[in-house]
Amino acid sequence: MKTATRMVKTYTIDPEIDEYVAATKGERSASERVNELLRRAMLQERDEKLETEAAHFFLAARGKRRNSTLAFQKAALRTFNRD
Repeated sequence: MKTATRMVKTYTIDPEIDEYVAATKGERSASERVNELLRRAMLQERDEKLETEAAHFFLAARGKRRNSTLAFQKAALRTFNRD
């Protein structure tokens, strides 16, 4: 089990966020609920960053692969025509 070292920090939270945390915390403390929401936001932000990186990678690779694909298709058509 993971032992947590808690650090006391002070942040300003908008009233609507505080209301949401209070309404959704259930039996937990507000701090536990805020930590849960922040962890989820961190994971979502990481996934969005990875998705953006993947899109850039495949965008750059798409042009190169397309040229190779066209060259292969032309060679295959020449082979079919020859046979």
